Amino acid sequence: MLISPAYAQGLGGSTDTLVQFLPIVLIIVVMYFLLMRPQQQKAKQLKEMLAALRRGDRVVTGGGIIGTIAKVVSDEEVQIEIAEGVRVRVLRSTIASVLAKTEPVAAKGDKEEAGKNGEESDKTDKGKGRRAAGGG
Repeated sequence: MLISPAYAQGLGGSTDTLVQFLPIVLIIVVMYFLLMRPQQQKAKQLKEMLAALRRGDRVVTGGGIIGTIAKVVSDEEVQIEIAEGVRVRVLRSTIASVLAKTEPVAAKGDKEEAGKNGEESDKTDKGKGRRAAGGG
């Protein structure tokens, strides 16, 4: 035979394999922090935004239609007013962004309680003022 068999020399076996796989592991870690993690955070923010939609919010759909939410029909659908008297039902998932959020409307019971508390504090303040002004 003209060609003699060549044998590889091994230095330690286990350290070689670790050194060989280290660049692959580093590439996977970098890809996770640069690509996957930001995408997961963006998806989480979108999910929170869609869950927080309420009547009066000005939104843009995925197709580029700008409108105001007229009614929340269900967990999956909302009714958007795109022009005066023109309402369209769309899926929540098609809403791309919220342009303007409305302030939450206080419930009827909350307004009554606030009014009562305000009246009571006004009465006590007026009484204190009379005592201070009247001298006794």
